[in-house]
Amino acid sequence: MTSRVLRLLPTAYLYALDTAAAVLVVTVYLEFARAGGVSLWLGVPLAALVGAPLALRRKRPVLTLGVVLAAQNVATLTHVTLEPYSATAFALYMVAAVCAHRVAVAALVCSVGTAWVAVLVSEPWPDSAGLAVFLALVTGSAWALGRTTQVRRSYEAREAAEAASRALTEERMRIARELHDVVAHSLSLITVKAGVAAHVAPAHPEEAREALEVIERTSRGTLVEMRRLLGVLRSEDARVELAPMPGLADLPELVSRASLAGVDVSLSVSGSLPEALGLTVYRIVQESVTNVVKHAAPASCEVSVVVGDDSVRVCVVDDGPGERVLAGGGGGHGLIGMRERVAVYGGTFSAGPLAGRGFAVRAEVPLT
Repeated sequence: MTSRVLRLLPTAYLYALDTAAAVLVVTVYLEFARAGGVSLWLGVPLAALVGAPLALRRKRPVLTLGVVLAAQNVATLTHVTLEPYSATAFALYMVAAVCAHRVAVAALVCSVGTAWVAVLVSEPWPDSAGLAVFLALVTGSAWALGRTTQVRRSYEAREAAEAASRALTEERMRIARELHDVVAHSLSLITVKAGVAAHVAPAHPEEAREALEVIERTSRGTLVEMRRLLGVLRSEDARVELAPMPGLADLPELVSRASLAGVDVSLSVSGSLPEALGLTVYRIVQESVTNVVKHAAPASCEVSVVVGDDSVRVCVVDDGPGERVLAGGGGGHGLIGMRERVAVYGGTFSAGPLAGRGFAVRAEVPLT
């Protein structure tokens, strides 16, 4: 918990903490030298070399450890102090936390090995053995804590990268579904009206002109919506202003466009929905009506959207040929996309032919 809190602090504060630790170590070692009767020409440089480099341990961890360790070994050999290499442990923690495993292991072996030699040479047996074991525990614990910190940070970074990758994939799938719905609906309407225009152009030019106007309006609307969707991918352009996502309020316009393609649609909507859920309902109705335009026109269709206390129910029923879902072995990507949208909210979805004639799409999506 302490290391996590320290990691969240600004870098300047972390350097300030290291500087404070360096000042403290220098002060303590100067006191050791004074109490031990060591001359100033030796005590002051040793104190500076043991403590001062700790202020830069985050920038140069290996160099800091080398200088501090060497100075502490000299201090032990000259009997300035016999403290258990706490400054070395402080520097070794950073090496273990940020350096590669091979470098960290080498630093641990070098620190413990040279410190043991200094202690065993400067102190008689068995006092030297006890001090050697104690300093090994101190430095080993600092090293283990540093490695644990590095492993945890690597794990958290890996988790964050995986979460970002999943979010990117989900966003791409969402945009792909949006583009499919927009393009499929518009192209279906354009195809129908283009066929009408080609058929009636010689005898009824006014009807052909009307069909071409519908194609133009539909194409323009589709381009606007596609620019809105693709604008999400251009995050570097801060000037892009995205239009609102379609919802229940846009269903009447959707129905009117379908009527131009020869599908008589009656619409019934009760209640209101949040933006995200409203978009889901809009896309379900859009895809269902598109299927009617593609496979059943001319036909009549009833669209019902009922917002209850716990869920919203969507029902789209037409009187066209019901067996069309069997063509191509499963009905294509439209039904799959609708089923996925409903599954995101944990709802239920069904689509299939009715007895005798007709086709029905039903979905129920929880509000919570």
